[in-house]
Amino acid sequence: EVQVWERGGGSVQTGGSLRLSCAVSGFALDDSDMGWYRQPLGDECQQVSSISRHGSPWYADPVKGRFTISRDVSKNTMYLQLNDLKPEDSAVYYCATEVPLVHGYACDMYDFRGQGTQVTVSA
Repeated sequence: EVQVWERGGGSVQTGGSLRLSCAVSGFALDDSDMGWYRQPLGDECQQVSSISRHGSPWYADPVKGRFTISRDVSKNTMYLQLNDLKPEDSAVYYCATEVPLVHGYACDMYDFRGQGTQVTVSA
């Protein structure tokens, strides 16, 4: 059974940092292309980063240079370091095997197995 646990969210001020973690079971991270997604309030689901099964990272333009994705395959855990946070980064963050997003869809329209972790950035 596939299980996913996201942790590490919280409330920070603009410019602050957080480190999100995503522990998975039921499959191996290095067998899957993985993504970090976020659900801002009142907006569509956004993909912010991904890491291929081979370890190649990708970042969406709004987070490039501020967020860093990594993984520890021995722990079957993926991470997202969030630096220089901005109010527009506020969202529920999910990790999942990479899926193509449909314009206008919320994250709950996808088969994300985790509950997500809330990131709130105040001005």
